[in-house]
Amino acid sequence: MQQTKLKTILLLLAIILPTAWCGANNTVFNVIDGIGPITIKEAGVQGVPRGSSIQASINGHYLTVSFTENLGQVAIEVSTVSGYSVHFTSTPTPNGVQCYIPNTGDYIVTFTLTNGDEYYGEFTVTD
Repeated sequence: MQQTKLKTILLLLAIILPTAWCGANNTVFNVIDGIGPITIKEAGVQGVPRGSSIQASINGHYLTVSFTENLGQVAIEVSTVSGYSVHFTSTPTPNGVQCYIPNTGDYIVTFTLTNGDEYYGEFTVTD
């Protein structure tokens, strides 16, 4: 009887832990006082997911983006949540990019790869 309970618990853990681990990839970090990492999420991915290869963080008014592998040419657009574009650039990877966001508010950064895959992250700039 006790062996059956142990098997049941192990089976449940085997199901729950991988699910929790996969979900942790899209964990939302709270950006407090404009400082912290930005979670990169998939918007439209046709190929192999590469969201973990894009690292972004906000420190005050400075958005810093780095790429941990070669993704080709990547277009980076920063816009307000209402859709007004405030910064656009294109960079070869695995280079990094830093841009200055002049105004406080809520923003979305979108990364578009040459194959059309899109990733995005939301962040807030505060004084």
